[in-house]
Amino acid sequence: MKFIGIIPARYASTRFPGKPLADICGKTMIERVYLQVKKALDEVWVATDDNRIYDTVKSFGGNVVMTSEAHRSGTDRCYEAYLNIGSDADVVINIQGDEPFIDPSQIEEIKKCFDDKATQIATLARPFDPELGIDALFNPNTPKLVFDENMFAMYFSRSVIPYLRGVDKEDWAKKAQYYTHIGMYAYRADILKQITCLPQSPLELIESLEQLRWLQNGYKIKVGTSSCGTIGIDTPEDLEQACRLLSSGKI
Repeated sequence: MKFIGIIPARYASTRFPGKPLADICGKTMIERVYLQVKKALDEVWVATDDNRIYDTVKSFGGNVVMTSEAHRSGTDRCYEAYLNIGSDADVVINIQGDEPFIDPSQIEEIKKCFDDKATQIATLARPFDPELGIDALFNPNTPKLVFDENMFAMYFSRSVIPYLRGVDKEDWAKKAQYYTHIGMYAYRADILKQITCLPQSPLELIESLEQLRWLQNGYKIKVGTSSCGTIGIDTPEDLEQACRLLSSGKI
């Protein structure tokens, strides 16, 4: 089975314009993401809508392809990139462009999901660490998920799922194993084509979670697990923290 990694990278960002080009100790964020992904995949591309990002990727010798400015999601951008590249890969892996220290083992884990022929789409989950505290568990910016005995997703939510009836909420993380979602996706190429044609679904609009569109339309999402922590960079403050950690040798 042939895999291709695509990193969607937009210049525009409400909280952090130009984020892919932010400097992290001498390398741009997009270069650091690209180099990490190359440790796990032979073919990696950046998909962008901005000439500055395009030129930067070219300057460090990376593969890059231009895509439309009109895409609603990284999934849509990945599909256009797949077509523009003329790829014959069986599976497209969508890697977030704002996680410069992504662990290659996570990519290996999502690839393993396709050992199951029933897998149409794959994603990753992380067991929640109770030491992080109840506020972290209830943070709506960290989606939670539940899956069945065959590791197929049943639901994703910004709420805490499952609900523990008759248990004080302060004890929930100690009484059940919760899982938080890691926002990496992989799609069989034919399925990627199909899901980009779907209209937004009611559950997706309610929770603002794209993957609910796929579930609500009957697609199966295989879930791999990873205990690796990630450092997503959403704001300039996140960038400063990442630089400090890198400079101190902690990452």
